Amino acid sequence: MANSAHDVIILGGGLTGLTLAVALAGAGVEVALVEADDYRRLLSAPYDGRVMAVARASRHLLDAIGAFAGMAAEAEPIRDILVEEGGMPVRVDYESAALDGAPLGWIVETRVIRRALHERLRSLAGLRLCAPARVVEIRRGDGRVTVTLGDGSELRASLLAVCDGRHSRTRERLGIGARVWDYGQTGIVCTLRHEHPHRGVAVERFFPDGPFAVLPMRGRRSSIVWALERARAETVAALAAEDFLAEVADRFGDRLGAVTLEGPRWTYPLVLVWAERYACRRTVLVGDTAHGIHPIAGQGWNLALRDVAALAEIVVERLRVGLDPGAADALSRYEAWRRFDALALVAITDGINRLFANDSGPLRLLRNLGLFAVQHAPPLKRFFMRHAMGLVGELPALMRGGRLPALVP
Repeated sequence: MANSAHDVIILGGGLTGLTLAVALAGAGVEVALVEADDYRRLLSAPYDGRVMAVARASRHLLDAIGAFAGMAAEAEPIRDILVEEGGMPVRVDYESAALDGAPLGWIVETRVIRRALHERLRSLAGLRLCAPARVVEIRRGDGRVTVTLGDGSELRASLLAVCDGRHSRTRERLGIGARVWDYGQTGIVCTLRHEHPHRGVAVERFFPDGPFAVLPMRGRRSSIVWALERARAETVAALAAEDFLAEVADRFGDRLGAVTLEGPRWTYPLVLVWAERYACRRTVLVGDTAHGIHPIAGQGWNLALRDVAALAEIVVERLRVGLDPGAADALSRYEAWRRFDALALVAITDGINRLFANDSGPLRLLRNLGLFAVQHAPPLKRFFMRHAMGLVGELPALMRGGRLPALVP
């Protein structure tokens, strides 16, 4: 590889890094994307059980950067969200018909999103993909950042965007601390094939030992995302298929008829990660590198995409008028814009998980009064629906259905 100069270097080519690269390069920004793994292996990897909930605002972004078309055929619309507490009669029913009738979001397999983003990336000029590539050194000066790769080549840019996940080695290398809270829970993920159609209904049920979600997928299939106390999760995940399905039925009932497992079960430890800073000299943290949250409510990647949209807007605005996208005032704007939104969602998801984990009688009564109040107060319900769709707060243009102006006509 030869040495090269760019506007932005992105470290980490997961879903967030790919989306940022496509958004920037699609607007004419010169981008280098560095990924440690081989994309040929990533794109051919088998289904790993993971799906993403793509909120309405996130769909706006993916449409604007030309990526959603590549996943639309395998994206299942969410038309209704039921929130229930196990063993209690009260529930909240978020029906899309109560707003404009359009889907509240979509469920898409992670591998489908990766493939669609990669296909879009390949069509863009001005984007250099370095994969597989190993970062051996990062140097930041007053005017630029230089990344040295394992083959000795150097990438230079005004700004470095770090997207290498919640356990980011780059974040540590840059001296940015992070607080980590272990929930003591493990997420069990699997796919069910069922007798009755799900009709686009997503269900989240809360139990003292952890939340249980059923997410609609294409066909008569649903994804299970089940958080349990770690020891209990290990036991449940290791059960024979028949016994595991009996546990699922105990949590969910028979509303989908007879069910079978499609593929294996996967487990993921659940931790909360909160970076002490989102920006430092010529560097920003994006997505899980800045904030890794509990999967409850399925908002993790939607939060990351708001980071992407905000950063892309700042970079393009500055480059259009000849300003440095890696200057201190640009970094301060990004951090101020994104940190409050992320903190609010961390507090909400962490608070909900802790609230429903407490099985005391008074709290159970309080929770059910709260669910009853939301269900029977249409303005309050519409607010929570818009929040779940990502349509609340100071949104970047890409999340509102707008587009980034192109640097090159």
